[in-house]
Amino acid sequence: MRLPRSLQARVGLSVGLILTVLWVGAATTTALLLREEMDEVFDSALRETAERILPLAVTDIVGREDEGITQRLAPVRAHDEYFTYVVRDAQGRVLLQSHAADPEVFPPYDGTGFRQTDTHRLYSDAALQGTVRITVAEPLEHRASVAREIQIGLGLPLLVILPVALLAIVLAVRTSLGALRRFRGNLEARHARDLSPVPTGDLPSEIAPLAGTLNSLLDRLRHAFEAERSFAANAAHELRTPLAGAIAQTQRLRSETSDPAIEARAADIEATLKRLTRLSERLMQLARAEGGQLRLDRSADLRAVARIVADDLGRSGAADRIRLQVPDIPVMSDIDPDAFAILCRNLVENALRHGAPGGPVTVTLSADGELAVANDGPAVPREALDRLTGRFERAGASSEGSGLGLAIVAAIADRIGSPLRLTSPRPGSTSGFEAALRLPTDTGPARRDG
Repeated sequence: MRLPRSLQARVGLSVGLILTVLWVGAATTTALLLREEMDEVFDSALRETAERILPLAVTDIVGREDEGITQRLAPVRAHDEYFTYVVRDAQGRVLLQSHAADPEVFPPYDGTGFRQTDTHRLYSDAALQGTVRITVAEPLEHRASVAREIQIGLGLPLLVILPVALLAIVLAVRTSLGALRRFRGNLEARHARDLSPVPTGDLPSEIAPLAGTLNSLLDRLRHAFEAERSFAANAAHELRTPLAGAIAQTQRLRSETSDPAIEARAADIEATLKRLTRLSERLMQLARAEGGQLRLDRSADLRAVARIVADDLGRSGAADRIRLQVPDIPVMSDIDPDAFAILCRNLVENALRHGAPGGPVTVTLSADGELAVANDGPAVPREALDRLTGRFERAGASSEGSGLGLAIVAAIADRIGSPLRLTSPRPGSTSGFEAALRLPTDTGPARRDG
């Protein structure tokens, strides 16, 4: 037999089966004990009946004028006669019998005491030195009928009590496991980056150690992730100064040399160092996205941040490509303006880098917090879209990209509770690419900052 996977079902089924077996066993034992007691009571009744009737029969027989005549007593009223008797003399002649007695049922007298045939239980006694003998008989079917009634009386309540008891067991088990269900619900309600301890509440002592072990594991994971983020951020920060110095030295070398080969090699070194600088900046942004506080206790207008990002990128040579569209009313949000700037900048840079050369990049911020960045260019296959938010993932990208831009955006989007949506071709077109997400606004979704 295969047990159910549910602990509640297992406990309820096990306790119910044990209770049923014990109850049936107790009822059976009770019936057997009652049967023995019943036999003793009926045997006692047989004997008392014989001892009460025998003196009366002797008086009646001794006072008769005619000997050897059988007398059958007539009933006072119709009734079921469970005890029948016959009174016989020493020669076995029936002198007196009850109205329903069948002489064929009574075996020959063979002394006082109890006897039993296939159909009856009998008791015999004698008086006047054995000349007057009485035998009282009771049908065995009568005793069996009484035993069946007792068994039915014990069994029928079980048909009602057992289902009620099983239901009570299920309810009791369900109530007892309520704390475990709440613990499971707390776990299920968590998002992937919430590694804080799970409240144990009133967990049973059998489950509490498991919850403690889980919380200990979550604490170790949290410290490990924090150490990883801290290392990435610190390493990236420490690299900035030596990289800046190396770039300055390379630029000075280029300005001082007149050898074309050396100048070309220095230019390659400078380009490589600049890529390392951008990568270190992206690593710091990723550490901020995964570990920093993204929601504040105050709100700011996101339009101003979007304009600053667009102007800054425009001064880098893309002013004629960026088309910023913002509403006339403020878009107030409690997201950290620095985090929003990181998010917006990465989306726009990704669109500029991977869009059609010279093609426009549309940045749209709606009044309800919807941010969408779209570019033109070849459509990205569906399978490639699913991989773009991975770290160091590039979809046919040039060597200029770090492979972290969309991963940073996805990390921020996940922590504010708004998934990043990637679409290609972009809506309303047969080509291009669009990245969109809904930012939390003062009238938007509930606060979340894992």
